Amino acid sequence: MLAIISAVLFFIAFLINAADISTNDTFSSTNVMLIGLALLALHVAGVGAGWSTRARRR
Repeated sequence: MLAIISAVLFFIAFLINAADISTNDTFSSTNVMLIGLALLALHVAGVGAGWSTRARRR
């Protein structure tokens, strides 16, 4: 899930940069890209992967 969100943020950052849209400092293409990289790093680290269940022995 985090990887999909980061891909969407990368696409938004690309559109902001390619269309040369003027935004305020908070939503600049670099900041959106860095948020996407942080989410991608969390995905690779295993955060948000879901609950792992333990197998019960009978």
